[in-house]
Amino acid sequence: METTNKLKDINEVLEFLYSEFPQCFKQKDGIKPLKVGIFKDIAEKIEGSEKVSKTQVRQALRKYTSSWRYLEAVTKNEFRVDLEGAQAEKVEQEHVEHAQKALEESRAKMAKRKKPQRPRNDGDTKSYKSKGQGHPRHANKKAKVNNNKKPAPQQQRRSSGKVEPLPANEVKVNNKVKVKLGQALVNATITEVNKDEVHVELVTGMQVKTKAESLFIL
Repeated sequence: METTNKLKDINEVLEFLYSEFPQCFKQKDGIKPLKVGIFKDIAEKIEGSEKVSKTQVRQALRKYTSSWRYLEAVTKNEFRVDLEGAQAEKVEQEHVEHAQKALEESRAKMAKRKKPQRPRNDGDTKSYKSKGQGHPRHANKKAKVNNNKKPAPQQQRRSSGKVEPLPANEVKVNNKVKVKLGQALVNATITEVNKDEVHVELVTGMQVKTKAESLFIL
């Protein structure tokens, strides 16, 4: 029976990229922002490969471009690079700001995970009773009642601006869109459309799989 050396682990796929495109992908030192649309270039190079699939490459790119080293590279380098390491397009200020925000959020999450949890002190609840103060639970109820007040006219005006969903006939490769990630809308470019799944490339170079209903007009 014929066997293949198909890569299975995501780190093995990254090692594959390091060895196949050493001028573009760096493990530690010399990391540069990747050219917009780099996935398409790699897909053409590995067409027909029995070692690695396009899906694996997309997953590896997602891990590579979400690392702290890569995000820092986006904020510190003026230009992106292609597979040969040659200078590509300039890194736009919007991309720099997005990378800075992603870096700050990632570091904040890491710090929160490392921070020890403060043990609950039942004495805190008793102290409210001894001082004649209401229990925090009741205070929360009051706060909820206050939250039902109508927002000021200025707040109403701010929330009235709606983002328009991307029409179905505009879900096409290379179209620039906004994609909803959590509560944020991020600029991206559609790289692949596969039935209900849409693959987009964020401004940082990260590859993301989403649904058409999460796409909005840029």
